[in-house]
Amino acid sequence: MTQTSHTVLIVEDEPSLSEALKDKFTREGFHALVARNGEEGLKLAQEKIPSVILLDIVMPKMDGVTVFKKLQENQDTANIPVIFLTNLSNAEQVAEEIGTGNYQYLVKSDWDMKDVVGKVRATMHEKHGVAWTVEE
Repeated sequence: MTQTSHTVLIVEDEPSLSEALKDKFTREGFHALVARNGEEGLKLAQEKIPSVILLDIVMPKMDGVTVFKKLQENQDTANIPVIFLTNLSNAEQVAEEIGTGNYQYLVKSDWDMKDVVGKVRATMHEKHGVAWTVEE
């Protein structure tokens, strides 16, 4: 398994959102992978070992919380930072559902694409020491 230091895995079942995120991250210099459901996302995470995972919570085949817990059980994927993309607006509810681990979250109604890229860049810098030149 090889790790590309600029790879983001987007696990999102809404095609328009996943394609918009993939397009934005690609234009920002990332290698972006997309999975349309939890099972596919888990498989891609285990095969590609991305630097960061953007993970929807409510998805078909396997929900994001289950994917996260399975990632935590595998030593190859347990340290991959996960940023949950959720419609849940209550942080306590998100934390209660997910439990402990290496994650953050963004409420879908509270961000735009620039916010997501900024969060991923900050996470990659913190976790992997990746420095970015931010162009405004």
